[in-house]
Amino acid sequence: MGLMRWEPMFGLTRLRDEMDRMFEEAFRGFPLREEEGLRVPSVDLSEDENEVKLTAELPGVDKDHLQVEVLPEAVSIKGEIRKEEEKKGRGYIRRERRMGYFERTVPLPAEVKPGESKATFKDGLLSITLPKSEEARKRHPVRVEVQAA
Repeated sequence: MGLMRWEPMFGLTRLRDEMDRMFEEAFRGFPLREEEGLRVPSVDLSEDENEVKLTAELPGVDKDHLQVEVLPEAVSIKGEIRKEEEKKGRGYIRRERRMGYFERTVPLPAEVKPGESKATFKDGLLSITLPKSEEARKRHPVRVEVQAA
């Protein structure tokens, strides 16, 4: 067995990565999570030959405090969960619901037509339909046969 160089930060980096993985698994499925210090909504993204669909969970968000911006290559969702009025005389034992601003930009798998996009919001669920551009509709994957070297 040869000599190994000692890297003092290697153990700490590995520990941090393992803890990040544990927290991601523990909080998977929560509609708002933190990503690089920002709260972001969880999304589902799917596509067929004509359009891309994005669905985001936004519980507690009012439609008037929600903003959606579409670019040919990405969708940006911004909003705010406002604090409800404090009721006098109510003593909270625990308060876990969080209030504040959130933002998320989702890269799209194909180029879309921003001007023809449609969004609906009902019961805390934002659904965005994004028609693909003519160029994106023409693109089809080509299967390449793998040869032995």
